[in-house]
Order: sequence, then structure tokens, then C-alpha cells
Amino acid sequence: MPFKLKHINWKYIFGEILLLFVGINLAIWFNDWNASRAIQKNKEIALTKIKVELEANLEQLAENHTENQKIPKFFQELDSLKNDEDELLLTPQRWNAFVNSYPDLIETIDSVSVGNGKYKYEGDTTIFLEITDLSNIAWEISKSTGIFHEFGYDCLYELQGIYHTQNLVKSELKKATEALGNKSIDDLIRVLNFMGQLEEQLENQYRDMIENIGNCE
Repeated sequence: MPFKLKHINWKYIFGEILLLFVGINLAIWFNDWNASRAIQKNKEIALTKIKVELEANLEQLAENHTENQKIPKFFQELDSLKNDEDELLLTPQRWNAFVNSYPDLIETIDSVSVGNGKYKYEGDTTIFLEITDLSNIAWEISKSTGIFHEFGYDCLYELQGIYHTQNLVKSELKKATEALGNKSIDDLIRVLNFMGQLEEQLENQYRDMIENIGNCE
């Protein structure tokens, strides 16, 4: 009895292979699409949290910058009021105007008339530093999760620059605190002047990033 091959339906086989191929590729595409959506969502969340962090830092920095920079101005004006003997010989109007300009920094202890409408004044100075607690939690989390790699080069470069300047400001604030603790007014003024420049730079960096952070998405 002769052996016969069954008729093979190649059209059906090729159809099944095509369906299998399409199905596999659709599954891969769907998984990639889901992964892309998850990455985009995580990136948006990270950027939102970073923006909120920068806004809070900017608000606190601007407020404390104004207060801390009164200290160098105060000592500069105080020195300008002293004579060659390091005395404060002023009219009551001039002294009161000075004290009223810095009510939190100086108060009158004593005054003695020296004639010609002037008095010899003694004052007590009280110096307080406003401690600016600049947060970097959102930035550190974005780095720990790796999502910051999705921000794009320009955005990532700017963010790294912001947080680098922020660390410099925190470092100078620590130096200012140490100078105040050591009662070294000259060191305190020197540090505050440099810190003021860094803070102005940081404020500009904050504002630029807050305004343009949408470009990172």
C-alpha cells in the first residue's frame, strides 16, 4: 500500500505564524508603552515635587536674605557714625534715626550731653542670624530612584547647578554661625557679604528653574 502525504495547508500555517508574530510584537509594544507611561508619570511627579521644593526654598531664602544682610549694613553705618576716638557723639535726632532703622540690632543704654546739642551714646547690640533650612529631599529622591536621568541634559545640568549653589550657601551660613559664636564681627561681616552674593545668584537660579521647569518634561 503506497504511502501518501496528507495535504498541508500552508496558508493556514503561515496565517498562524503571522498571528503569533503580531501578537508577540503587540505584547512587547504594550509593555514598552506601559513602561514609558510609568516613566513619564514618575518624571512628572518628581518634577512637581522639585518645583514645590524650589518654591519653598526661594520664599525662605528671600526672606532670610533680607534680614541677614541688614547686619553688614548695620555695622557699616555704625562705624560711619563714630569719630576718630571710636565714640558716638551725635544729636538725638541722628541717633534715634539710626536706632529706629535697626530696632532688632541695637538699643540705647546710656547718653551723656557733651554740648552743642550732641550726646555721647552707648548702645547694646544683639545679633541674630536667620537660619535658612534649604531642602534637597525631592532632588535626592529623584537621584536615588534614577528618574533624574529622564530630565534631559539641559534640565539636569541646571538642577545640578542649583543644588550645588544651595550647598555653597549652606556652607557659608555654617561659617557665619561659627563666626558669630566666636564673636568675630569682622569674620561675620566678611562671610555674610560673600553669602549675600551667593544667595542672590541662587534666587535667580530658583526663579529661572521654577518658570521653565515644564521644559524638563
